[in-house]
Amino acid sequence: MPRPRKCRMVGFIPDNSSFHPQIHNEDEVVLSIEELEAIRLSDYLEMEQDRAAESMHISRGTFQRIINTARKKTADALVHGKTIRIDGGNYELSPGKACCRRHHGNCKRIHCEKCDNCEENE
Repeated sequence: MPRPRKCRMVGFIPDNSSFHPQIHNEDEVVLSIEELEAIRLSDYLEMEQDRAAESMHISRGTFQRIINTARKKTADALVHGKTIRIDGGNYELSPGKACCRRHHGNCKRIHCEKCDNCEENE
């Protein structure tokens, strides 16, 4: 039996969940929330991988696998004109951060003011 996946800490949930090419294409690439977080930390905020991995509460090796997968998916979408959809994953929102727009995976956030489905509001 495989080891259960640990929740990865993320600092934000994007308001836009998909990006479409100008020319309509049915193909899509799905980025998980933690893959987007890895791109945000490494490429947008220019964090070192050690610090980014620590921020997500994962090992540097796991961070490196996540960022490599995210970059490959993003490159595929850009090169082939595919829609990028941000959805799913196994993550937990860092305390004090903006609310989620929906729950995915096994992790849930509590004390969420904006979301009707949070454990605290049920």
